[in-house]
Amino acid sequence: MYETKADALEASFDGVTQGNDAVQSEITALRDDIAAMKRSLDRKAISQGRPMLGEAKSTTANVPSFTNDYLRKGMTGGVEMKALAATSGAEGGYAVPQEIDATIDSVLKQASPIRTIANVVRVGSAGYRKLVTMGGVASGWAAENGARDESDTPVFAEIMPPMGDLYANPAASQAMLDDAAFDVEAWLAQEIGSEFACAEGRAFVGGSGVNQPKGFLSAPSSAAGDNVRPFGTLQYLATGTAGAFAAENPQDRLIDLVHALKAGHRQGAAWVMNSATLAVIRKMKTNEGAFIWQPGLAEGQAATLLGYPVIEAEDMPDIAAGSSAIAFGNFKAGYLIAERSETQILRDPFTHKPFVHFYATRRVGGVVSNSEAIKLLKFSAD
Repeated sequence: MYETKADALEASFDGVTQGNDAVQSEITALRDDIAAMKRSLDRKAISQGRPMLGEAKSTTANVPSFTNDYLRKGMTGGVEMKALAATSGAEGGYAVPQEIDATIDSVLKQASPIRTIANVVRVGSAGYRKLVTMGGVASGWAAENGARDESDTPVFAEIMPPMGDLYANPAASQAMLDDAAFDVEAWLAQEIGSEFACAEGRAFVGGSGVNQPKGFLSAPSSAAGDNVRPFGTLQYLATGTAGAFAAENPQDRLIDLVHALKAGHRQGAAWVMNSATLAVIRKMKTNEGAFIWQPGLAEGQAATLLGYPVIEAEDMPDIAAGSSAIAFGNFKAGYLIAERSETQILRDPFTHKPFVHFYATRRVGGVVSNSEAIKLLKFSAD
């Protein structure tokens, strides 16, 4: 539209008398301005998406820049950089896009059951500390005009979960990455999620605490009650028989384990055991012949044992002599998981050509935060 009007204006100058030098000079200047305006309009139209004649349609127009530029080609332009260490500046890998990170979290919650019942906190650094009070403020009685002595103050304990770098290093061939029909982001999220879930499941249950979370089964245990045991030591109840339940009324020991937990912690408590142990439990009946295990009333609802949900964690040990194969407690109050909010990924196309490695790391820690909130059933004579 603008070019049509400019052409008509330029053509109207042809009828002006050529003898007047001043008028001719003005007309020449106007023609130059019109030509410059046309060039500016052409550039603006191209920048706003006007298709160029003879230009082929790009086959990667709808491919996300992270997938097309970085994962497939290794281009770093426009990709947010993250340092691998808190003390370094421009060194390190690249931040995972939000869509991939959300998928990883979803896979972890399905495959790592302890994460679904524990207390998970996001931290911004490797060091995280939590204070736990050991007993409340002491109180006393006095007459109306009697003296009031100073009462005891609560004692605090500091919890610092051991942390380590959880990593996965899946690889794909360059030919696979170049395939336009291959969903690189979904594959990467699934691979990293599976690796992280397996490692987390083992660490939250039996991790050593050395460069990794300390599992609740790695905490010290004792048969002493809550008011006698040292802080951080879990209480266990023995079945009375090494490697098995008692021959008569085996369900009674499960009832004892439930009531060994304080009433306040029983609200929100759950059973944790593997599927082999659960198979033994499901066969137990009361004296009236009713099963003590009850399936969930709706799809997706957890089955219950003595009225409390059952969480199947395959990293729990099998029933054996001296093993703590069953745990019962309020893990939201009893076990703390601390993790960095970001997953970092580094693309490595050089180490193992023609494969491209995607080295992903996440900093995760875990520890028992309240040893009174988790009880263990130990298959031993005492």
